Amino acid sequence: MTGMVRGSQLARLLGQWHALPARRRSPDYLALAASVRGLLTDGRLALGMRLPAERDLAEALGISRTTVSAAYRELRDSGHLSSRRGSGSWTTLPDGMRVGASGLWGPHDDPDLIDLSCAAPPAPAELTEAARAAVDDLPAYLGKVGYWPCGLDVLREAVAARYAARGLPTRPEQIVITNGTQHALDLVSRLLLHPGAPVLVESPTYPGALAALAGARARIATHGLGRTGWDGELLVDTLRQTRPRLAYLIPEFQNPTGHLMPVRLREQLPAVAHSAGTDLVIDESFVELSLMGPLADGSDTPMPPPVAAFDKHSRVLTIGGLSKPYWGGMRIGWIRAAAPIVQRLAAVRVGVDMASPVLDQLVAVRLLAYGPEIVARRRAEMTRRRDVLLAALADRLPEWRVVVPQGGLTLWAELDAPVSSALARAAEGLGVRLAPGPRFGVDGTLERFLRLPFTLPEAQLIDAVDRMAAARFDLDTAPARSLYSEQALIA
Repeated sequence: MTGMVRGSQLARLLGQWHALPARRRSPDYLALAASVRGLLTDGRLALGMRLPAERDLAEALGISRTTVSAAYRELRDSGHLSSRRGSGSWTTLPDGMRVGASGLWGPHDDPDLIDLSCAAPPAPAELTEAARAAVDDLPAYLGKVGYWPCGLDVLREAVAARYAARGLPTRPEQIVITNGTQHALDLVSRLLLHPGAPVLVESPTYPGALAALAGARARIATHGLGRTGWDGELLVDTLRQTRPRLAYLIPEFQNPTGHLMPVRLREQLPAVAHSAGTDLVIDESFVELSLMGPLADGSDTPMPPPVAAFDKHSRVLTIGGLSKPYWGGMRIGWIRAAAPIVQRLAAVRVGVDMASPVLDQLVAVRLLAYGPEIVARRRAEMTRRRDVLLAALADRLPEWRVVVPQGGLTLWAELDAPVSSALARAAEGLGVRLAPGPRFGVDGTLERFLRLPFTLPEAQLIDAVDRMAAARFDLDTAPARSLYSEQALIA
């Protein structure tokens, strides 16, 4: 088992568990079971998590123990719960279910399902040619042992050159290649964190980062983002006052909001972090996906300097990878840090997985050579799809508020009521899988928000909005006490 959730904690996560569409209203025990399944499918309850005793949950929800007992029985029957007398009940993965690309549970592939739970584009056409060329490069490495914990020199040089092109001089010795950005964060956490170490993250933020930091048993605090992004003065004061061991930030087209951190705050952060004894982990997964459009002379709108450009004390560790601008199937990422830190990361890495696959790294080198063409095409495509999604939302769900993102792959929509989890459950029944707002926060907050990727074709995005609008209408026809009860507002 991975842990235990208390009755009060599960009640907070469940929130508006009565909020089911009127045409599908069901007894309380079925509604409760469906809501627990929803927490499982959107990743807020982990596999092997021990659920509270029936009496504890009944008291926390203000319902009868009989209702909770019947809900647990329903979950056991559906394969979502396993119980043993004297040991309690814990979450399980039902037969026929799988963990999808977004980390969410779901049935095996449904061709009619529109999946908006994962923000990732398909592979570029150049990937096939890059793979063929990499095979030709492989023989030069076959006579060696095959383990390069820091990565192949040729790839480290290519990544270092990318930083240099952005105005940040970087030596290959400052780069360690990883198996994706998530792996990079895991290695950094293993090196820098101990159980109970304080960590500061944005809210909302990337769910994978929350999972990695929780896995390191860090004590997570949040800095809330507003409609325009960071409150710089508040963020700086928080670092000075709380002195976290690590701060995880996404300055370029923040996931999920799409905000771009201003230059002034980038200048301040490294010095403030140094005085507070904090290391900054800067996630640049989306740095290449600017959607700000060209200037009047046709040139790209300039990007702010990297946060690491202002680092004088080796406090900034920058992570990035190929998943978002290129393809999620290319499990190649990297960490840029001071050379001594890179060596320490490599030493930690040897105890985890030794090294990244050689052939994958060679493919990455070839793929990066196509970078400007791929990224330019990706930006144009994502801009069109973003605008189509914005127009569809304005037409079908005009009550929702959406700030146009400056880049990235997602919209962060503010709903007209705190019904994000309920809407996700209702939309699933109409063939749309959503990632509700609480996935991007801590302890079940952000119920008024929903992340909407615009990586699918335009027709599918329009269809998805139509189905979401129908699901939202269904929620409006549910009894008012279920949607807006006092208990629901606590969530």
